[in-house]
Amino acid sequence: MTRRWSPSRRDLEILGLLAEGFTVDRISRRLEVSERTVRRRLRAMADDIGVDSTIELVVHAVRRQAI
Repeated sequence: MTRRWSPSRRDLEILGLLAEGFTVDRISRRLEVSERTVRRRLRAMADDIGVDSTIELVVHAVRRQAI
């Protein structure tokens, strides 16, 4: 998890909602995007930093004080 990471505002918004306990379905409705879009952005962020789960992704963001 030492790769460079520069998430967009939208990515941080998604991660923040996920950290608050929102499901992908609720995030998609709140942001008015498809569930597929939310899942794709989460997967892309996870791939960028080399983690395997959304939990690891949220932990990574919290540790870097991004959310």
